[in-house]
Amino acid sequence: MSGGGLRVRGVLETCLYAEDLEEAERFYAETLGLEAFQRAPGRHVFFRCGERAVLLLFNPRKTREPDLKLGVPSHGAEGPGHACFAVREEELEGWRARLRGLKIAIEKEIDWPGGGRSIYFRDPAGNSLELASPRIWRLEEI
Repeated sequence: MSGGGLRVRGVLETCLYAEDLEEAERFYAETLGLEAFQRAPGRHVFFRCGERAVLLLFNPRKTREPDLKLGVPSHGAEGPGHACFAVREEELEGWRARLRGLKIAIEKEIDWPGGGRSIYFRDPAGNSLELASPRIWRLEEI
């Protein structure tokens, strides 16, 4: 192994961009049940996502400006991003019903050849979201 035995242990955070953070916060709380734990109005809202990960939602116009207080480098993205959330395969039918009940269009459903299933939909900012069994990557169910 290269790196002298050093290895990445997992994804700690993932980031999506939305200009209307209030609308995005409502969507992620009501649709996915994520709990916001930090906000900077107009700049970001952060959510716990499972036991060991965080979802960061940034306003791209604000994060292109360097954060002088913390020294975080500027960043941002154009166009829709993508995030996939791990769910139990046996719960996908319940998620499908939940999305339909909230009048959120399901864009695509895939039964993957190697196993596992996915449901794709969009958040209000146009980001592509996916609910999937970890089996799509031949990982253990959660």
